[in-house]
Amino acid sequence: MSDRPNVLSIVLAGGEGKRLMPLTADRAKPAVPFGGTYRLIDYVLSNLANSGLTKIAVLTQYKSHSLDRHIAQTWRMSTLLGSFVASVPAQQRTGKQWYMGSADAIYQSLNLITDEDPDYVVVFGADNIYRMDVGAMLNAHIASGAECSVAGIRVPRSEASAFGIIDAADDGRIIQFLEKPADPPGLPDNPDESFASMGNYIFSRKAFVECLQADAEDEGSKHDMGGNIVPFFVGKGQANVYDFTKNDVPGSTEKDRNYWRDVGTIDAYHAAHMDLVSVEPEFNLYNRKWSVFTQQAQAPGAKFTLRGTAEDSIVSSGCIISGGDVDRSVLSPNVVVDKWAKVEESVVFSGVKIGRNAVVRRAILDKNVVVEDGAEVGVNREADLARGFDISEQGITVVAKGGRVNA
Repeated sequence: MSDRPNVLSIVLAGGEGKRLMPLTADRAKPAVPFGGTYRLIDYVLSNLANSGLTKIAVLTQYKSHSLDRHIAQTWRMSTLLGSFVASVPAQQRTGKQWYMGSADAIYQSLNLITDEDPDYVVVFGADNIYRMDVGAMLNAHIASGAECSVAGIRVPRSEASAFGIIDAADDGRIIQFLEKPADPPGLPDNPDESFASMGNYIFSRKAFVECLQADAEDEGSKHDMGGNIVPFFVGKGQANVYDFTKNDVPGSTEKDRNYWRDVGTIDAYHAAHMDLVSVEPEFNLYNRKWSVFTQQAQAPGAKFTLRGTAEDSIVSSGCIISGGDVDRSVLSPNVVVDKWAKVEESVVFSGVKIGRNAVVRRAILDKNVVVEDGAEVGVNREADLARGFDISEQGITVVAKGGRVNA
């Protein structure tokens, strides 16, 4: 009989994602496409699956239809050994209110923990791009003897004020959990770096449930994992930091080892795509030893005709590059780029049609957008604003789902 601990993984996927508008106008943030053929949620689910943690509940709430459908159609595991990926919507089990915070989402879903009866509960977010062997973090959590472990990524101390910061002792015990501190503490082994919280946690089951119940009864709590639950364990000396740089993922390169990106804004989302397309990518999608899984489009291979080209780009199945030029861009399935069109440093969702002589530059085109012959996107800021398109702080133009760009 195996002595392997029973682990339930809970993925928090109910976020609204306001800073990613208009990409989240019609879908939950974890359902936003990323990397051509994937959704954001595929990255955390792939990490858990590759780690052998295959009992997974995904808590959803905001505009969850496309997310629920994606999970149902894609993440089907064999139930023979008890594996599952279950999409769990907000159910108002504890009263007539929706989730009031990330901790309240789990509290309202305590039946999942009761039913599965795990030894440990893994709680991860659904919005970030990274590879991680969660099993290694679990082993470190068990070895530490702590009731709570928080994954921490090293960031330059000069930039640490933008993050939730972990102040830890030499032995890894967390002393303080600080939200965007003006004077971030350095690390014991490197005073020029700080630990930023990745929003990934592991808890010992009994202590976690007791904490959630106490938090639910606290009317002054914001019911937030990082703001309330973790500080509770810090206060009783039962929280440890897990150093992400010690996580060894098979197949990782020196360049993409320890890569982690929060893609919560349009600029960060665009920049993370640009990390994918260089010769030696910052994040390597082609690591076959730790694959990112999804449901691939049932479409023929990408087709290049009339001297159409793509350089430093990802071009998904079903795309037709018919005499156009694509440079440093990511194209989702079934995109058409017509004669003499130019697509540069852009992210193009599925079903987009880019007409002859059109120019798409530093833009994000949502699903089924049509760029008419001779039209331009991302070339003239004033013209884009006049059309009602969103433009980010760093000048990325976003055309919403089903939009049309007139010449």
